[in-house]
Amino acid sequence: MTGRSLLWAVIALAAVVTLVTSACGTGGGTTAGPGPTAPASDLDTRLRPIITEAMRDMSVPGVVVLVRTPAGQYLEAFGTRRVGTDEPVEVGDHFRIGSNTKTMTGTVVLQLVQEGRIGLSDPVAKYQPRVPNGADITIAQMLDMRSGLYNYSELESFNRAMDEDPGKVWQPQELVALALAQPPYFAPGQGFHYSNTNTVLLGMIIEQITGQKLENVFQERIFTPLGLRNTVFPPLTSNSILDPHPQGYLFGTNVATLADPALPPDQQAAAREGTLVPNDVTGINPSWAWAAGAAISSAEDLATYVKPLVTGGLLDAATQKQRIDSLPPPTPNGISASYGLALARFGPMIGHDGSLPGYQSFMGYDPDGDKTLIVLTNLQAAPNGAQPANEIAKRIIVQAQL
Repeated sequence: MTGRSLLWAVIALAAVVTLVTSACGTGGGTTAGPGPTAPASDLDTRLRPIITEAMRDMSVPGVVVLVRTPAGQYLEAFGTRRVGTDEPVEVGDHFRIGSNTKTMTGTVVLQLVQEGRIGLSDPVAKYQPRVPNGADITIAQMLDMRSGLYNYSELESFNRAMDEDPGKVWQPQELVALALAQPPYFAPGQGFHYSNTNTVLLGMIIEQITGQKLENVFQERIFTPLGLRNTVFPPLTSNSILDPHPQGYLFGTNVATLADPALPPDQQAAAREGTLVPNDVTGINPSWAWAAGAAISSAEDLATYVKPLVTGGLLDAATQKQRIDSLPPPTPNGISASYGLALARFGPMIGHDGSLPGYQSFMGYDPDGDKTLIVLTNLQAAPNGAQPANEIAKRIIVQAQL
């Protein structure tokens, strides 16, 4: 499902603050892991049934949920690291976090902006001359997904390659070349289309400007300053995940779920009954997503990261304000979903989500209520096509009134 895996759907996420319709089915066991730490009031009793019901509905093997409020922290793990075993997911487990990585790439670009080494109004042609319309595409338009550049991960040929050679090491230049061979979606600035190509190009530009590997740039500028000891951006050749970690699962194949992540009705029924199990895709090399989605982290590290991402600490005050101002404000009824400078707003929260074969994740911070929500799952998409971490986050926000 790589065509959609990092295609963060802004319209779909408008439903983050709307009540969900009931999903059918009772498949998927949900053995609870270690209990919550420092429970925030009665959050443990309010959240646990919401999470376990969602896991059953979507046949999710394992989940970690973290909630921080002014009253305290809730952190709990559910389910299994490996389908068919009783090996429990633990609260400190590491997950691939997909497109949450885009916020890191965007943060470094904005740091370079405030250092005067690149400008938001600079044309991409200044750094990557072979990009079509590159003289008319700005750095800002790549950050906010308004460049029009084709998303290479929507190509069927690319998804087939992912299925047939999951260990392939993809070079950033190779990914960009796939995209640039396709016509753009629209003229620069004339629409919105979420495209991994934008962020991979930005990663290449970061390396070009700094003279460093992207993994070293992230470590120096983000991970070390924030004390993120369980967060890494792996080198291109690595398909490993920090231990401990759950296995990552995908129903079907990337090609089969490209146009529609939902399985055929008979397969959905089989998944609910437990006779159809997801495929273990843990070993897929994340180089295919690189600057757009290859990072690995834990629930507590993401919670530590997302608050300064939204409130400040990684950027100077003026640049931070410019980033937040790039997001339209919430609508009066609280229902909104929007995308800005490598940052997303969904309902009351600002952050991002991530999805790639084997894993799906959600991180958000509500600056008005000083609330943090992190959801990590080891399943990319439910049999009905729902994104599990987003769905669990949505239910928590609505049903627990987070």
